[in-house]
Amino acid sequence: SYSIYPLRAIFHVKNQTVRVPPCFRNPSDALKERSESHLIFVGLQKIKEDVPSKNKKSQFVSISKNYRSVIRACMEELQQNAGKRHMTHIFRSPDQSRPFLLVCLTWFCSHVAAGSLLLHLLDWVRLHKSDVDARAREVLQSDSPAHHQSYWDVVISLVLQGRVDEARQVLSKQASLRAESSSVFKRMDVLLHTMPIFNPTGTQTLTEFDVKWRHWHEECDRCLQDNTFASNRHLETICKILVGDEDTILEQKELLSTWYHFLVTRLLFTHPTIKPPDLHYYAQSSMSMFLGLRASPEPLDIILLSAFEFDLHQVIKDCSIALNNWWFVAHLTDLLDHCKLLQSHNLHFGSNLREFLVLEYASGLFTHHSLWQLAVDYFDHCPEFGRVYLELQIERVPLDTERKAIKVLRICEDRQMSEQVRSICKIMAKRALRNNRLGSALSWSIRAKDAAFATLISERFLQDYCNKGSFTDLDLLDNLGPAMLLSDRLTFLGKYREFHRLYGENRFSEAAKLLLSLMTAKIAPRSLWMTLLTDALPLLEQKEVKTQTTHALQSHFTLVKKFVETMNIFVFLLFQDEDIESTKTELLRLALARNLAMAIVKEGTIET
Repeated sequence: SYSIYPLRAIFHVKNQTVRVPPCFRNPSDALKERSESHLIFVGLQKIKEDVPSKNKKSQFVSISKNYRSVIRACMEELQQNAGKRHMTHIFRSPDQSRPFLLVCLTWFCSHVAAGSLLLHLLDWVRLHKSDVDARAREVLQSDSPAHHQSYWDVVISLVLQGRVDEARQVLSKQASLRAESSSVFKRMDVLLHTMPIFNPTGTQTLTEFDVKWRHWHEECDRCLQDNTFASNRHLETICKILVGDEDTILEQKELLSTWYHFLVTRLLFTHPTIKPPDLHYYAQSSMSMFLGLRASPEPLDIILLSAFEFDLHQVIKDCSIALNNWWFVAHLTDLLDHCKLLQSHNLHFGSNLREFLVLEYASGLFTHHSLWQLAVDYFDHCPEFGRVYLELQIERVPLDTERKAIKVLRICEDRQMSEQVRSICKIMAKRALRNNRLGSALSWSIRAKDAAFATLISERFLQDYCNKGSFTDLDLLDNLGPAMLLSDRLTFLGKYREFHRLYGENRFSEAAKLLLSLMTAKIAPRSLWMTLLTDALPLLEQKEVKTQTTHALQSHFTLVKKFVETMNIFVFLLFQDEDIESTKTELLRLALARNLAMAIVKEGTIET
């Protein structure tokens, strides 16, 4: 029921996109993060089904944290580079960084309990509002921090993010200048210092934390009712934020900038023990309060609401439409499928959805010059269509260099993709032949088992020999082995080269036998007949017949006789249609007769 572009069949994707950072827009960015996520993906596939559920769950949680680390590292790297000249376009508006926030949020909230959830949300918001750190440094490094125009904005921003210790540090600059009101600042310092923060790794239970937080909250409210901070409007504003006054928090819209920052601040000071099932109620009301009734939510706002509701299918669907890259949905769906969290509709829905998303992501990786190798592993772990996609994509990889071609070839050979192996070898063989690299061309044609092309290259080798009088690529020709049986012409080339090697080693008897076999086998091209005759004459005119017995002499005589008969046939065939001087023919026949006579005399005069 799915087309070749399955996501469009599932989600009916329209031309609805949002502005996203480059690393979500193109596979070519964030190379390090993509490589690391690839290793995490491969490790996830190695978790065996028979692992006990408890151990498997801990492994899934560890893998999820690894993904979160990759996302965070990518986000922090972009923020660090945001000030650079060539990266200033990344964060021109908050909307451009929101896809990263969405990714972080979904993983932060994937498996958290009450109490811990708010800590993850705070971490998420701090990652988003990193400009507060830059402004705080600017204030503290100025000549007079307490009189800096952004001083109170920095203090309030730190409080809104729950960074009370840093807010106390900045407030101390103001307290040191106002001796007459130091008691007011000390009181605020005590409230901030005693603000309870839940520690999920500690011994304190959630109930104990809730009781302690309520006592602290009542103390803040009492200070507000007693007008403790009436003498300083900024401190009074901070106190109202601490008691969770929603109107006061909404007045800080410019510092919050987004409704989800408002949501987290609201929860921090009103309901810090929020449970995951209750999160979406606060999210919906916070968005309505912050945006107002007239403002319509954007696509990413809808995705965030689905994430707060933990509606995994809707998040995956909306992200597939809104984001221009499949990295997030592919890896998240793969993890959820391994956790058996996508089987709510039917038994195979999760696995099918996971495979189609992974296929889309891997197809995108194949378009990049250095990421295509990562895509191979993604295709390998798609059991239904992975091999089909790999076969289609591997043919589109540009074989720019021989080294890259060998990498592609090794991938195909490991997966027994015989058609692709032959295609790659043919392409490289033709390219080498065009560049007159005969040895490389012959090697590729042998690897492709292409008999016709091997014959063509063998002809070129022989032509090159006739022109130059010597062979090139001797290492290849001397080590052809069984590969020379691929075609008759390649067999002749290999054996002819062997004849020259034997001749050069003064092994004349073996060389003569090999040359005779080449003549009688009728595999020599007609253009080389005269060359073969020329090669044979020095063998017949050897002054010493290196034999020691009558039997050996008889064998030598038989060999010479066969030579003469064979070469007479060659001479006849060579010259029967040629208009050449008859004296050349007669001289060649005379040389053959003289060598035959020498052999007869040698045999007849030997002492037994």
